[in-house]
Amino acid sequence: MAKNRKATKTGTSRRDILKGSALAAAAFAVPTVLTPRRTRAAVTLTVRDPGGPYVKAFGEGFYKPFNKLHAGEIEVIGVAGKHEPTSQVKAMVDTGSYTWDAAILSISAVNLLVAAGGMLEKLDLSSPDQTEIPDQFKSDYMQGNDVYATICAYRSDVYKDKAGAPSHGWKDVWDLEGIKGRRAIRKHPFDTFEEALMAQGVAPTDVYEDMRKNGYDPVFASLDKIKAAIDIWWTGGAQTSQLLTTGEVDICPTWNGRAQAAIDGGAPVTISWTQGLYSYEGWSILKGGPNVDAARKFVAFCANAKNQAEFAKYLGYGPVNPNAYKHIEAKRAAILPTSPANLDVMTPIDSAFWGQEKDQATELFNGWLLG
Repeated sequence: MAKNRKATKTGTSRRDILKGSALAAAAFAVPTVLTPRRTRAAVTLTVRDPGGPYVKAFGEGFYKPFNKLHAGEIEVIGVAGKHEPTSQVKAMVDTGSYTWDAAILSISAVNLLVAAGGMLEKLDLSSPDQTEIPDQFKSDYMQGNDVYATICAYRSDVYKDKAGAPSHGWKDVWDLEGIKGRRAIRKHPFDTFEEALMAQGVAPTDVYEDMRKNGYDPVFASLDKIKAAIDIWWTGGAQTSQLLTTGEVDICPTWNGRAQAAIDGGAPVTISWTQGLYSYEGWSILKGGPNVDAARKFVAFCANAKNQAEFAKYLGYGPVNPNAYKHIEAKRAAILPTSPANLDVMTPIDSAFWGQEKDQATELFNGWLLG
């Protein structure tokens, strides 16, 4: 016993051993370096975008910088929604069950929702960034975000002589003798009717008045001249990118972003902006949602020129804030619809006209195709 007491006195006591063990256990229980926990935002803002190439463009241009600026306060999340989601927006507002707080919508969709009454919040649009957006790209219920265009795309390896390329307006697409080649045209009255009239010499600014005044007989008379020469009636934008890339067609009216996708993929394709038709899509806020104030902050953020320039790096559609071009390289600006050189030779699509005429025009067009 004396020997044990001596050892305990000169060495380590049982109490010291137990105390040391407890401290060691505590040391292993708590990491030496703590990983910061992500701060949860007070508000999660869900916004609808078209998905696809928009995911990268909107993520870099809008979502990431907004979340960084409002860290801990608001976190915006983009979700893809189907094309023209008017029924979804109406259902959310009618039931008070909101999947989205704000959404990218077309002019036609906004017009339908406004006509339905009480579907969208009226926007303020008074921030310095928002006032930089021209009036033609905004309304009480919609802040324009990007501009897209219907243009004539053609294979530059087929039309090596620029003087003989279909680059002087829609009359070239209709010139079957002077400009030979395989053709594809959209299987829809939108854009196709305007192109048909301009091909016969109607001024771009007069096409809608011509249809209001003269009906659709002149349109179909023009289409009759080219019907037999159309190799493919296309129904989707991605289809036109493929047709141009593979060389299945040589001339194709399509959306500039789809033609650009073919160009970016290495296809020898050129865009002609002459007599192009343009429209825009933009942000709207759903009426009565739980995060309207946060949505207003986000929509205003998207109007900023630098943010607009950033998204335009990844998506071939034009920013609506003209000051964005101060931050866009000249080479990139040349392929965007709102670049002054391109916008000046194009005409805006009359969405109000198509809102009234869509059903009748589609019925007549489908009947003509079958005739």
